[in-house]
Amino acid sequence: MDQMLERLAGNEYYCFLDGFSGYFQIPIDPNDQEKTTFTCPYGTFAYRRMPFGLCNAPGTFQRCMMAIFHDMIEKTMEVFMDDFSVFGSSFSTCLTHLEKMLKRCEDTNLALNWEKSHFMVKEGIVLGHKISKSGIEVDRAKIDVIAKLPHPTTIKGIRSFLGHAGFYRRFIQNFSKIARPMTHLLEKETPFYFSKECIEAFNTLKRNLTEAPILIAPNWNEPFELMCDASDFALGAVLGQRHEKHFRPIHYASKTMNEAETQRYTTTEKEKVSRVYRLEKFHLTLS
Repeated sequence: MDQMLERLAGNEYYCFLDGFSGYFQIPIDPNDQEKTTFTCPYGTFAYRRMPFGLCNAPGTFQRCMMAIFHDMIEKTMEVFMDDFSVFGSSFSTCLTHLEKMLKRCEDTNLALNWEKSHFMVKEGIVLGHKISKSGIEVDRAKIDVIAKLPHPTTIKGIRSFLGHAGFYRRFIQNFSKIARPMTHLLEKETPFYFSKECIEAFNTLKRNLTEAPILIAPNWNEPFELMCDASDFALGAVLGQRHEKHFRPIHYASKTMNEAETQRYTTTEKEKVSRVYRLEKFHLTLS
């Protein structure tokens, strides 16, 4: 998902298209139709086209889309299930890419839902993130919902909040360090008490989400900068680049150390662990 967002960000124009009843556009081989048989009060029926709910349906559909647009994906468009994103560095370029994509849809009888499609826009929401020429931002609609949440009163509430906030952890520096008081309550045999430190961590995460920076897409023609830090219980790293002498973040990463690392490692060893962590975290991005 991160790589897809980075390829989309930084373009001038976008077209967002939606497939029409995506799964049902794929016919099932007659010899396999009996495998989808189900019963109801009116008798026994089987699907002729791939329905939702089959364990292999998402993978099958994604492979189908990859086969149709194999020479366009990562170059002129991106595909995630039945969501298609066409992009271009200029109006004419994006229009040319859109024309090629629509011609491929006609050739393969792939139907689109025009009511949910948007053409030649300068920004849009993809996989819960806002992308534009400026870079990658959080979806403000989702952040507003998180910002209005009261602090958790149960273990389940803590898991739910950390799950929502963790979706945007790439935007928050030292996420694991900030959330440590709350994650500590998730450990076994730890009595539940939402202390002042937990409330402060909860409010800090909400504030950081509402003030999250715009992350830039990597420029492979420019050098990267990796910075890391280690505290007594957490590791943090940030990948970025210099634009006009100003450091711009691409991705924030953090994690808490386990008990052995916390208790046995010296300060120097913790700093070395943070260097290993940042290289393991970002080696795919930099390779």
